[in-house]
Order: sequence, then C-alpha cells, then structure tokens
Amino acid sequence: MSHERQSMSGKSISGTFSAGDLRRMLARLRDVMAGVGAVQGRLDKVVALIAQDLRADVCSCYVMRAGEVLELFATFGLAQKAVHQTRLRVGEGLVGEIAAHARPLALADAWSHPQFVYRPETGEDFFRSLMGVPMIQAGRVIGVLVVQTREERPFNDWEVETLETVAMVIAELMAATQVVKREELFHSEGNATLHVRLVGAILHPGVGIGCAVMHKPHVRIGRLVSDDPVTEQYRLHTALGSLRQEVDALIDGSRGEESEYGDILEVYRMFADDRGWISRISEMISSGLTAEAAVQKVHDDTRTRMLQVNDPILRERLQDLDDLANRLLNILTGGDKRPELPDNAILICRSIGPTELLNYDRRKLKGLVMEEGSPTMHAAVVAKALDIPVLAQVQGALARIDALDVIVLDANAGQIILRPSEEVIDLYTAAIDARTKRRADYAAVRDLPAVTQDGVKISLNINAGFLLDMQGLAETNADGIGLYRTEMPFLAMPTLPDVRAQYALYKQVIDGAKGKPVTFRTLDVGGDKIAVSSGQEEEDNPAMGWRSIRLTLDRPALLRQQLRAMIKAAEGAALRVMFPMIANIAEFDAAKRIFALEMDRHLKGGGLAPKTVKVGTMLEVPSLLWQLDALVERVDFISIGTNDLMQFMFAADRGNTRLANRYDTLSPPVLKMIHTVTQHCEKANVEVSVCGEMAGKPLDALALVALGCRNLSMSATGIGPVRDIIRAATVSDIRSFVLDLMESDDASLRERLRAFARDRGIAAQL
Repeated sequence: MSHERQSMSGKSISGTFSAGDLRRMLARLRDVMAGVGAVQGRLDKVVALIAQDLRADVCSCYVMRAGEVLELFATFGLAQKAVHQTRLRVGEGLVGEIAAHARPLALADAWSHPQFVYRPETGEDFFRSLMGVPMIQAGRVIGVLVVQTREERPFNDWEVETLETVAMVIAELMAATQVVKREELFHSEGNATLHVRLVGAILHPGVGIGCAVMHKPHVRIGRLVSDDPVTEQYRLHTALGSLRQEVDALIDGSRGEESEYGDILEVYRMFADDRGWISRISEMISSGLTAEAAVQKVHDDTRTRMLQVNDPILRERLQDLDDLANRLLNILTGGDKRPELPDNAILICRSIGPTELLNYDRRKLKGLVMEEGSPTMHAAVVAKALDIPVLAQVQGALARIDALDVIVLDANAGQIILRPSEEVIDLYTAAIDARTKRRADYAAVRDLPAVTQDGVKISLNINAGFLLDMQGLAETNADGIGLYRTEMPFLAMPTLPDVRAQYALYKQVIDGAKGKPVTFRTLDVGGDKIAVSSGQEEEDNPAMGWRSIRLTLDRPALLRQQLRAMIKAAEGAALRVMFPMIANIAEFDAAKRIFALEMDRHLKGGGLAPKTVKVGTMLEVPSLLWQLDALVERVDFISIGTNDLMQFMFAADRGNTRLANRYDTLSPPVLKMIHTVTQHCEKANVEVSVCGEMAGKPLDALALVALGCRNLSMSATGIGPVRDIIRAATVSDIRSFVLDLMESDDASLRERLRAFARDRGIAAQL
C-alpha cells in the first residue's frame, strides 16, 4: 500500500482543531495556491494539506466542467489514475447531490446512502464516512470538496463549517487562477453574424433598444486570510458605519419623487443593522478570514440555506441579501459606488438588489435582464415604479451577452434579441413608438368611467403591496385598492412588526388613497416566513399547508394585533377587511369573532369608529363553492382570488413551468365556477370582485364582465387596457356568447372569444 493510504484518522477534528489551527491552515492554503508552478500541482498539494490538517484519509476536489459535469481534479487518498477520468453529473452520486442542492452532506456510512454511486477506478472501497461541501463562487457552484475516513465516523457541525470555510477560500483562489476557463463552460451557438434569441419571464412589459451593460455584483476578493483579527474587526465595523451612511443617503434621496419605495429601503436598513448577521461575520474573522472574506462566507452560507426554502417570496429576499453583501464588499475593497452608463443601457445581471438598481442613472436605463428574478422581488417592484422593462429567468444571459452588445429587449413577448439587424431595430423602434402612443391614448381617457356601450359600470381597482404601488391610483385614476397585501413590506423582517408600526403603515395607505376604498387582506404567509413558527418543520407543499388564516387562527395574537392596527388606522374612514384562504364557514366565523372583539376593544377604549365597516373573504379554496348559500349570509363581499383558486382547482402548481400553460382560465370549468359565484352573490345582494391576474388581462376581463363581475382589481399597468376594452364592449352581446361557450368541451375558449371580440372591433390589441 502506498504512503497515500496510510491512515491519519482516529480523532475528531473538533476535538483537537481550534480557531487558531484553522487560521494556520488557511494561511498555508493561501501560500500554496499563490505559489509558482502548474495549477494541477498546487491543487495536489492543497488536497494533501487538507487531509493532513483535518486528519482524514482522503481529500478530493471535484471541479465543474462544461455540461454540468463534475470532474475529479485532484485527490489525496484515492487512486491517482481516477484524476480527470472520474466524472459525475450534477445530481449523480453523493458528490452530484451536494452540487445539485448547494448544501453540505455529512455521512458516517456513505455506502448506505441511496444516492451513493461506486466508481471502481477510484479505489474508495476502504472508506466509509464522507463529508462534502459545495465550492461556491459568485453565487454559483464551481465544484465540490470531499473528505473521507476509513472508519464509520459521524461529523459534527464544527467539522462541516471548517470544511465550508476551506472550500470558500479554495473556490475564490480557483476562480482567480481560472482552473476552468469561463468560455469552456458555455458553448457558442449559431453564426456570429446572425441575431440570437433568448427567452425569459416578463416582470414588467415594454421594449428597450440599447447596448448591454454588465452588472457585476460579485466583488473579487484579493486577500482572504489574515493573521490579525483585531485589525479586521476594526475594518468591518468601519465599513458597516459607511454602509449605514450610504443606506441613510438613499432613504433621504427617496423622500422626493420616489418616496413610494421608501418602505423597501427601510426594510433594507433593517438588514444592515441585523445583529445576528454582524455577529456571524465577526466569528468568521476570528477564525482567520479577512473582513471581506468573512462577509462573503456568511453570505454564501445564508444564501445556501435560503435557497432550500420552498416559498418563492422568502427566497426573493435573497436579492436584498446579495445587494447588502455586495455593497459592504465594495466598501471594504474600495470598489466603485456609482457605475457609469451609456445613454441607452440595457442592464444584464444574474440578479440585483433594489439599492443597486437605484445606483444607476434611471434616465439612461432602458431595460433590465436577469438570469434569476421573480415578480415580487424588491428590484422588480422598483423597476416597475420607474417603468423600466424587465425580463427575468433568461438562461445563459451572462454567458451569451458581452458588454456593449447591441440588443433588443422585448418584454412584451418575453424575449431578447442579440445582434439585431437594422430591419429588426427599425421594427422595434416602431413598436416603441406605438406603445408610447397607446399609453398616451390610455392617459387621455384615464378620467373617463369604465362603462360599457350598454351602460354597465365596472369598478376598476389596483392591487398593492407596498406604498410604492399607491402612485398607481393617481396615474390610472383607479376606483380604489381592491387588494392590499399587508404582508409584503414585512416579509424580509425577522418578526412581524408591532401594532404601532402596522398602524403607521395602514394609516399611510388609507391617507394615500384620498377617500377611495382600500381592501386590506390580513396576513397571507406560510409558517416558514415568520419567527413565530421558526421551530416548525419544513412543509413539502407550503402553498397548501399551514398558512394564511390557518396560521393566524392558531396564533390569534398575530391576527388581533393586525386587526387592532387596521381599526385604529381607519378611524373616521371606510374600513374593508378580507380574510384569505378560508376553507369553511367555521373559519370565517372564527375570524369575524376576533374582528368583533378588536372592534369592541377599540370603541370601549375611547377610539373613534370607522365611518363604514365591511368584512369579507377571499374565495380561493374550492371547498367554499359548496358553502356559498351559508357564506353569502355572513359576508359583506367576496373576492375571487383566481391565482390560488386555479391551481387548487386544476391540482396544478402555478410555480411549475411545465404546467404554466397547460390549463387556461378561459376554460369551461373556470367560467362555470365564476358564474355560479356571481349568481349566488347577485341573489343575496353581496358584492363580488376578482383580484387575481385574470382580472388584469383584457380578454379575461371581458369574460368576467359577461359573467356578472362588476368589480375587478389588477396591477396598475392593466387598468388602461382593461378600461379600453370595457368601454368598447356591449355586455348583453358578449354575455350570450360566453354563456353558450361554457357548454363546450374545449380545454380553452380563448381563441374563440378573441375572434368574437375582433369581429366586433372591440379591441385591436388582443
């Protein structure tokens, strides 16, 4: 047996390995990676050093190659013939599992794990335990670092954290030495002179033509290891002071014309002051990292944990964390604070935080393209307020687009075009002109009522979740706020704010509405989003789990505090409260009793009563459809939440891209269901509205009006097109056609309804 197989195990790392030992090991790794000679030779020395210091029999480094393949790049303890020969796909074997989920794995008996894959060329027959961690650089997994021992040995948290710290240092050094060239990871496609089309998800519609500017939030860390923790702690706290000053300056700057997104920046400031986050960074500095390396390590750890959360809205707070870490790293490394832009810039990034976006000159920014991103991320909300077209989830954007490339961003069709011809540019220039004209047309009729040709008045309202959204009321002259999502400003906070903070927000909303009605939806979050449930186990399907009214009825203090703040904020004004996710009559009765208790408490305490009070429910759980007779006797209004109702009705997760277009809202079962609800409400003289995405699509809105819906609530951008189609329609004409269509067996009635509308000249843009 070779000297490489001599056992060095037998002791737990944590039993003899101190923070000082870690600092010394990191310094040795730094010296090896910064030394002379071929990269392969340096990696061979690195894995041997790690095995020796961590008292392991094996240390192996797997590196990500093109096609998401992990290649054994260096090893101490396994057969050398396997180097550059053993390859695993992402998701294959234990190494592939670590890479696929970007999280560590520690197993006393690796062979018993169902994902274990045996590769005979490695000679790993003798090794039972395995501990592996992802190597992450710039938010991407670039490899996996693994140690193994002969005996079955459990690994503890300190050992895993030690290996994660080592992996972070190696990942940064590997990126600096370009072990794998960037261009190798991406294949070229097509003729370089022809335009290339990339597709994505529309977060804010519009068209932009300009040159690509690469947003580079990841800061290259030049110095990773330090022998002077005291100096690094001082650097950290000095940088944190500068960070707070920058955030304060942004907040002060937002008090003018952009005051509507000041609440987002306030949430951002809470991140910057989070003691747990700062304490964790300080601990990493004590282990031997520089201030900037410690910030990066803590950020990578937090990012990895949050990526495992199923809830998409909580995962969107990752963008705020990225923003915060990158801003602090820029301060520590002396990076640029305000990037320069050409006159027509299309910003390209993996993701971006709200303050990073605000750092750019918005007058020159014509579009935003992201490889990640989702509609409720804070940067998307800000971009929407600034009317910047946004396309997200564009796979390969960073690899395929180079700085200063001329591109067309078509966020109406969900695509970008690289290297467009003059003809394509001319075509889109005309489209931009046409959009400008349409918006001018919508603005010209914004003060006209949404009344059909045969005199039916439709109330058009906006959905809101931030104070930022309030400006849509004035811009569109909407009739009110049909849905105010009370949880949105607080999702990033560690706990739900107290009554005073909630009152201040709700009062601003009511005052900002200037007498127009506001419907407050009570807390609609899952148990994984608030601190009260931090001890709860993860749910496989949180959308159908312990969330919304189920959570607040089980934790009535949350609901009572929220209702208390709403009632006080509505003194002398109209109050409309809506309970989400009601599945049966008993739940609504319980929620309404709590509301009555809080109203009685308010009045007995000398509080002024609201001018009017209406209490209603969302209809998004299908079970309520069989309880409508009892429901309409109890509620003042019903609001159909088509987003959740559709996914529950069709048993189709709306977050699953494979099912995104499988079921249509304009299908016979959906139309029949809505017609049933409107009939019951009309008979009982109960107000019914629709507040899901369906309401903001002109053709869908036309069908809803035909079925008896007289109140629609949507994003502000939908008001103009929906008002336009309503003013052109005749309800009696469209109603008979839709009622006949409902008896069809077709999966979708969309095209038939579109043809009907076009035949009657209702809307040219359908």
